[in-house]
Amino acid sequence: MNVTELLETHFLHFNARELVAAAKSFGQFVSTENKGRMMVTLAGAMSTGELGLSLAPMIRAGKIHAITCTAANLEEDMFNLVAHNEYRIIENWRALSTDDEVALRDEGFNRVTDTCIPETVMRHIEGRLTPMWQEAAKSNKNRMPVEFMFDLLDDKELVQHYQIPREHSWLAAAKDMNIPVFTPGFEDSTLGNIYAARVIDGTVPNHTAIATGTYQMQRLAQWYEEESKIGPIGFFQIGGGIAGDFPICVVPMLRQDLERDVPLWSYFCQISDAITSFGGYSGAVPNEKITWCKLDADAPKFIIESDATICAPLIFAHVLGW
Repeated sequence: MNVTELLETHFLHFNARELVAAAKSFGQFVSTENKGRMMVTLAGAMSTGELGLSLAPMIRAGKIHAITCTAANLEEDMFNLVAHNEYRIIENWRALSTDDEVALRDEGFNRVTDTCIPETVMRHIEGRLTPMWQEAAKSNKNRMPVEFMFDLLDDKELVQHYQIPREHSWLAAAKDMNIPVFTPGFEDSTLGNIYAARVIDGTVPNHTAIATGTYQMQRLAQWYEEESKIGPIGFFQIGGGIAGDFPICVVPMLRQDLERDVPLWSYFCQISDAITSFGGYSGAVPNEKITWCKLDADAPKFIIESDATICAPLIFAHVLGW
């Protein structure tokens, strides 16, 4: 029994049934016959949770056509690629005392649930990015955060530091498949903090190196208009926050503010363990998005109330027929 057979045999009710229904609909949506395009959004610590193991094959199989993620997910996929073996796993993370946390901090680790990221990898990547930031700032050539990361993937010397197969990196898959990656709120990340610090201390001459969120919205609008000429566009949201709120708003912006005739999002699925909240941007039920000109009334709609580190790989496996 493979994963798909397991899901269809045992996942019959409640959140389990919703998961299978969402996966089947996802697969049909991006099928060759339907020509659907899928935006996947990543909040939380999906990269540190090594979602790349299942997300990268989805990208390479042509099942995902764009990513919007927090800057933390962008950088943490790179961190994992070059420092995976230096991470520390804490099996009893729920039982850590304040003193345990202080000890981890003093050893140079930053904890994300059961996984501790070494500070050394952050400084390693900072050292490679700083000259890129300096060059971009001096020439007033702002670039999207992902473009700097794609350049790092071309760094032949850095390749020698990879500690996991490149195929396990969703960022590398996105580069290889030439799909866009949008990263709103870059300042809310380790590298965003470091970038601000380097501007403050004068190492980077100004703030022009990193493209603004509004510029990225413009790029997203261009992508949406072009892709909608090919087929319907769906929205697969992991978690909430800015990773989901930013890209879903491109449709009302195009329709209401630019008065352009573009289709609404035509598929919606969110995996979240947050409580559904009417009036909350990330926690609202899908139907609430209809009046905001985000979601088509006839679009398939799913809410899976569970842990995305469990559910997303299962859905991806089903879509891939694993």
